[in-house]
Amino acid sequence: MAYRLWCFFAVLVALGCGEKKNLLTAPDGGAPDPNATFSRVLGEVFVPSCARAGCHGGQAPQAGLNLEAAAAYTNVVNRPSTQRPELLRVAPYNPQASYLVKKILGTPDIVGSPMPAEGSLSAEARQLVVDWVRRGAPRD
Repeated sequence: MAYRLWCFFAVLVALGCGEKKNLLTAPDGGAPDPNATFSRVLGEVFVPSCARAGCHGGQAPQAGLNLEAAAAYTNVVNRPSTQRPELLRVAPYNPQASYLVKKILGTPDIVGSPMPAEGSLSAEARQLVVDWVRRGAPRD
């Protein structure tokens, strides 16, 4: 009996050993880019591609989502989407549950068209947003 118990615990220990894995991995298995900051998302994505009158800027931004510099962070992080209220616009650490990420990636479960409505974001710009969300969407 003692031998079986010892073997059981040895197997448990062996199965539990191994390299620690980061759950927030990129498609290549890496960690999010530490340089993916909110300041960069704002300056490289939101302001030039989204925060325009008639889109997500000005007096009447679409979907009530103002992405101008002074308002963007509080309007996206931990705020429910108006198109899919069961999802947050940005769910920190979870791009798969972030509606803003779904809209810029054009996933099949979005309402309406992918964003931005005019033009498109580069693969690098989309990855910047995804990595910022994976980092926890800090206000940095």
